[in-house]
Amino acid sequence: SSGINESTGLFQTSRGIPLDSIVHQYKADQFLIKMQFFHSLLLLSVLLLASAKYDPAKCEVCIKFLTKFRATLDGLDSSIQNDFNKIDIELRKACKTTQPKDERFCWYLGATETSATGMTQMVTKPLAFHKPVEKICGDLYKKDSQICDLKYEKQIDLKTVNIKKLKVKELKKILQQHGQDCKGCTEKSEYVKKVEAIAISQGRSEL
Repeated sequence: SSGINESTGLFQTSRGIPLDSIVHQYKADQFLIKMQFFHSLLLLSVLLLASAKYDPAKCEVCIKFLTKFRATLDGLDSSIQNDFNKIDIELRKACKTTQPKDERFCWYLGATETSATGMTQMVTKPLAFHKPVEKICGDLYKKDSQICDLKYEKQIDLKTVNIKKLKVKELKKILQQHGQDCKGCTEKSEYVKKVEAIAISQGRSEL
């Protein structure tokens, strides 16, 4: 039966096992279980980080928009190019676009009137220091990975397509993708003319 062992003076179970040995073994088992749990948690975290790794090739809208914006800045005075506050003003101008995906990207940055958040300085300050666009987008991805979820719709190749055979809905989409509209247009021929102008600007010689 359980009780005090007269020779050792320690409490022992009915099987003759000292109580302190049982407690020690229990603590050791609990420690081992915790270590296994934390190891599994660490492994899961590593796998999640690896799967969510930033890939510039999958951050299309961010890279293309900021590349175009940087080209715009390059054509401006150096006093603007090196001043992030002035770059912020230019960014907000560039964000007044009718391109849906660009507009959504600007919304994420906080560069539109309807933006709920504001992190334009994550773009304007690095641009002032001429940080590569790919790295800027990488920093934005760490802040909000949804930025790299934005994708442009597949565009029609205006150098080869028969523009006159396109539907009005398709013509409108092309104009929208190029940041243009056709206010007051009521006839298909008017939309065709606008799209043909875009095609010519892209180097198409025959329509």
